[in-house]
Amino acid sequence: MKVGERVEKDEPLFEVNTDKVDMDVPSPATGVVSAILVAEGATVRVGEKLAVISEPGSQATREPGVQETRLSPVVRKLLAEHGLDAAAIQGTGAGGRITRDDVLAHLAQRGAPQRKVVPFSRIRKVTAERMALSWRTIPHVLQAVEVDFLPVEEVRLAAAEAWKAKEGFNLTLLPFVAHAVCAAIREFPNVNASVEGDGLVLHGAVHLGVAVDLGTEGLLVPVVKDAGNLGVADLARRMRGLAEKARDKRLSADEVSGATYTISNSGKFGTLLTAPIIDPPQVAILSLDAVTKRPAVVGDALAVRPIGVLAQSFDHRAFDGAYSASFLRRVKEILEGRDWARDL
Repeated sequence: MKVGERVEKDEPLFEVNTDKVDMDVPSPATGVVSAILVAEGATVRVGEKLAVISEPGSQATREPGVQETRLSPVVRKLLAEHGLDAAAIQGTGAGGRITRDDVLAHLAQRGAPQRKVVPFSRIRKVTAERMALSWRTIPHVLQAVEVDFLPVEEVRLAAAEAWKAKEGFNLTLLPFVAHAVCAAIREFPNVNASVEGDGLVLHGAVHLGVAVDLGTEGLLVPVVKDAGNLGVADLARRMRGLAEKARDKRLSADEVSGATYTISNSGKFGTLLTAPIIDPPQVAILSLDAVTKRPAVVGDALAVRPIGVLAQSFDHRAFDGAYSASFLRRVKEILEGRDWARDL
């Protein structure tokens, strides 16, 4: 959005970031942007004016943006002559203002290999803060089990074509793992809990956080509410819908809050084992890594099976290794022993 641009009603004007979600703010009316009142990246209070939209044809005074007012005519001319972006130049003048010498120094350095500082995106910054806090305050323990995914894969592959034709997306292993996790939590409720003071809060429902990779921006963790009451097909649909909204930055605050247990899927990257970091106040997080064909002992014979690793990081304050291991063993038993055909 720039001063002088025409906008239509409901057209996205700019993006607002909170500590939970990013969202586009639509234009409340059709008109021309006559003023931008805050700088990009600034922190503002709820209800504060951000911009002015004038009616088409009005004589509203055009006010330059904040960045534009901080540039002298000489600096503007230099930037225009050399095709430079002011945002790429560190100002040394009063209040960070860009001076003529700043531009000339920048030009002198062009072409030479330079160390580049890439500022964290808002999502990356929040992720970094939360993960650092988790690592400092939670005694993490990692346990992992190998799972023979043959029973799941036979059903998934048999249903793949019809599923894709009906639903419009591929059926993956993730909803099967999520279903097994929710089933095992019924027998091991301490896994679905939060640390509060000197106690453990056991949650009656499983609100399943599913990590969604946003590339260099970081990740978001939308939440499948009441996941324990959903079948494999519904879990797949919910996860797909939330992942699409996360990548399109359309998640609501409610859709990224309230998780009681989280699953992270690194399998598509071919990883063998991942040690995920717990998202407090949760007490555990599970990673699904790549499922690949490997030789396995079945009975007294060798066979080629689709084998993958499930790794759980847990908060040692909440429960001990034996409890975590028993939970993982139960998830493994469900994945390897359930008749999955009835779930589709």
